[in-house]
Amino acid sequence: MNTDERGTKRFSVVARTRMAVALVVAGCLALIGLAVTGQAATPERLEFVQVGHWVYNDAAQAAFHVDGSTNRVDARADVPGANGSQVAQGDGSGYVVERNRVTEFDKATLSVAESMPPPAPETPFVMEIAGGPYLVYRNAGQIVRLGDPAATVPAGGPLSRPVATADGTVWAHRVDSGAICDLPKGAAVMTCPAQLPPGHGGGLTLVGDRPVVLDTTGDSLHRVGPDGLGDGLPLGIKLSPSAQVANSAVGDRLAIADPERNQLHLIDISGLDQDRPSAKPISVELTKGSRFNGPLSSSNVVAMVDETRGEVLTYDAAGKLKSTAKVPGQGTPPRLAKGEDNRIYVDSSDGSHVLVVNGEDGTVVDVDVDKAANTQTAGAPSADPEPSGDQPPPQQDQRQQAPPNTQPAPPPVAKATPPGAPRKVSASSGDGSIKVSWSPAADNGARITGYRVTWNGGSTRVSGSSRGTTISGLTNGTPYVVTVVAENSAGLGVGASAKAVIPGPANRPAGAPAVTANATAAGKVSVSWTQPDLRGGTLVHYLVSVTGKGERTVSATSAEFTGVTGTATVTVRAVTKFGSGAAINGAAGSRKVTVPVASGPPTITITQVRGKDSTLYVSVNANGKGVPATCTAEFFSETKPTACSGATTLIISNVAWFGSITITATIKTSAGTATDTWRGVPTVNGGALVWLGPLALVGLRRRKEKELL
Repeated sequence: MNTDERGTKRFSVVARTRMAVALVVAGCLALIGLAVTGQAATPERLEFVQVGHWVYNDAAQAAFHVDGSTNRVDARADVPGANGSQVAQGDGSGYVVERNRVTEFDKATLSVAESMPPPAPETPFVMEIAGGPYLVYRNAGQIVRLGDPAATVPAGGPLSRPVATADGTVWAHRVDSGAICDLPKGAAVMTCPAQLPPGHGGGLTLVGDRPVVLDTTGDSLHRVGPDGLGDGLPLGIKLSPSAQVANSAVGDRLAIADPERNQLHLIDISGLDQDRPSAKPISVELTKGSRFNGPLSSSNVVAMVDETRGEVLTYDAAGKLKSTAKVPGQGTPPRLAKGEDNRIYVDSSDGSHVLVVNGEDGTVVDVDVDKAANTQTAGAPSADPEPSGDQPPPQQDQRQQAPPNTQPAPPPVAKATPPGAPRKVSASSGDGSIKVSWSPAADNGARITGYRVTWNGGSTRVSGSSRGTTISGLTNGTPYVVTVVAENSAGLGVGASAKAVIPGPANRPAGAPAVTANATAAGKVSVSWTQPDLRGGTLVHYLVSVTGKGERTVSATSAEFTGVTGTATVTVRAVTKFGSGAAINGAAGSRKVTVPVASGPPTITITQVRGKDSTLYVSVNANGKGVPATCTAEFFSETKPTACSGATTLIISNVAWFGSITITATIKTSAGTATDTWRGVPTVNGGALVWLGPLALVGLRRRKEKELL
């Protein structure tokens, strides 16, 4: 298949199964090796973290893999591409992304698979997430999923920078309409549950792995949920329309860059989930006259690139400058990327260098990709020179010169290459330890001699037959990403990582749920909450309590209480078990709620009485003074109580009247009762009506009897 034919193929990525084969054919100078990527399907709930970062080197015309834990180049894939190309990685494949072409290569064999055209000739925003990777063509409003199942999803309009939650849901903000839309993992259609007000600009971020929208016009933050935007959290500062929000929060602070005012703001976002006031924003002055890219956040660090000076700057959550590092290379500005391993990667414009930002402390290490390419330390197999047409291969000469009855020389053996990535890497936490396990990596022609296991702060090496190990001496409460790399005689392969785990004592209590509570004037309190981190335990139930109402056992994530008065505190705890052990109460999540109280007795005023046929329409102005109210109207008989507030019409049916009549309206609330009386002739079509029928005589008789009583 030539390049043009490959280019016409639609975006599609199918799961490929490759088996290691060593077929020796007499007279051949090379072998075809297919690296195993695994026959068994990945368990549905098992998630993997893509370790490290791929960069495209213009000079070498190749993609290089940088291991952020070791700060070294450990793999190379020779893939044709244009200068300034990006590289995206999925579970088994990598993709060299140009403006007019996307080329897939296999991460195990490092060989080119196929090329395909993009939906728009622009540089996309790359997202390496669960179910991906994704290419987001923001101007064209197209989202391309390269993972399985592959899809091109129209967003309907131009987009701001998207974000993605840990479950693989992509969240995008429509610049033209203000719609906030989501694309779940594996879905092919977007839904838009929320929308910014017309004319408001904004951007998306994550707080606690939940989407939040920054309203740059209203200078506020809002949670995004199935029912739309949540209540706004004021920022305490005024932003320009070009302000950019970071991809996620750093602790209780969210970074927002305002390039027009040369400032980086760190906003206290605890008010989104906790019942306490926000702290004052922290503002950091940026270099005047410079153009900036970012901010981009990891767990503890905020990174910015000063494109004018060619520098990467890192800050902590308090706005303290942690490091400043020059970005080598010439041409277009450097590119910022967030790795799934909690590191931030800064690519030079030509791919000659990658700066690795430690997501914990903000330190920066420069990885020289050019040097790795020139010294051939990156692990790409070098091909033997092909024989020319004038000179037959040496093996052919030996066969021609071999005497009769002599066995021909054995065919050449293909060169071994570094192993593929270990499969099914998983990790579980213990007290000061992590237990990690994996399935074998493809050996790619040479026996695997060992596995290197690395984590932030250390490394170890185990034998090639090992399928797991236990790492001890770790700090409880600190997240660790464990990476496993296979090694054979050709070198180190590509690493694979498990999802970050946090060591801690066994039987740890669950975290605190995020609680939401609402109250009505009738004393009804509705409570809901999210499932917290269960810390490895199994959920038994929740313990829910409201001040003055005792504690209740609940299996769902919502509950209702009645008869609540004043200001009450709602508390929710998750109860978990570890194996057959005793139940453990988790940390408490709480929320204060105040039941509305009437400001005084209610009032009611009859404003008009109209008659039509045998029906009277009594218009009233009802004021419940802040609490729900019911109203009735009486003319010989009383109507059923009707909820009323403000202008309300009460209807008296099946009555007749003669001349001037008397009507009484009553309002009732928890704070008391009030009445108003109207005397006169009802109006019909703007004039008085004097009407007498059989019912009028009955009505007069009943009225007189009632007055005598």
